[in-house]
Amino acid sequence: MSRKIKDYISIGLKGIAMGAADVVPGVSGGTIAFISGIYEELLNSISNINVDLFKTLRNKGFKSAWKKLNGNFLLALFSGIFISLISLAKAIKYLLENEPILLWSFFFGLVLASIIYIAKQIKKWNFIAVLVLIIGAFTAYHITTLNPLVSENSSLLFMFISGALAICAMILPGISGAFILVLLGAYKPILLAVSEKDLKTIAVVGLGAIIGLLSFSKVLKWLFKNYKEYTLAVLTGFIIGSLNKIWPWKETITWRTNSHGEEVPFNQQSVLPSNFDGDTQLLFASLLALVGFLLILGMERIAVQKK
Repeated sequence: MSRKIKDYISIGLKGIAMGAADVVPGVSGGTIAFISGIYEELLNSISNINVDLFKTLRNKGFKSAWKKLNGNFLLALFSGIFISLISLAKAIKYLLENEPILLWSFFFGLVLASIIYIAKQIKKWNFIAVLVLIIGAFTAYHITTLNPLVSENSSLLFMFISGALAICAMILPGISGAFILVLLGAYKPILLAVSEKDLKTIAVVGLGAIIGLLSFSKVLKWLFKNYKEYTLAVLTGFIIGSLNKIWPWKETITWRTNSHGEEVPFNQQSVLPSNFDGDTQLLFASLLALVGFLLILGMERIAVQKK
């Protein structure tokens, strides 16, 4: 696949969007990859990291191995993700704490449009496709209703498993890797390890993420190759079910005290704007949801024109 510099800049921007989504516990970078048209290429490229790649490196040199890996694509994408994580994380964190309704509204519109986009990729609807969509939606919805675990001290084995599970969720459209970490009770310990530069814990989580990514990407690649229609149906269901998590208006059912002695929400449930206790910001929220929705339609139109 021959690409120009502007193509790699575009891929880097998509990586930035993926990174921004992955920071938010509830939005999946995999969803962004899918709606931006790079999902299957990402899976295929990651799946190329295997024994054959190292044989190519040994026998034919770095250039051949890099081409087989689709290295330019991965470098551009992961550079964008990295830039996003270090530059947008603080901004996203600020918006989550100070303007949650507006932020969630934008993502809600974006994800809602992505459901339509992905569902349109399914060429043949039948009973099995509808059934697996419903199962996917129910599964994702159930995950969003689970109570998070609160863990202050975690073993290295637990951190390894958390890294593997989170990265698997991160490349699944509709399932948020950050939210899986929250559910496991690993979100805070990992953030703490990063802030305190605990290299041992960071390395263990990173190793778990690498192993999880390499193994799970192969499973997804196989599913796309052999059962593409049903896989798309399941992923559509996942995203439908995840809408509960990113619904802008919530009421807090239970609270907990964090390590700073502050009362923070522990378990929340979605409510209608009319039942929301506080300023609904309905006008601006609706406008931002519309912006997110139209953004996806615009991306789809651009993708169609390129084809």
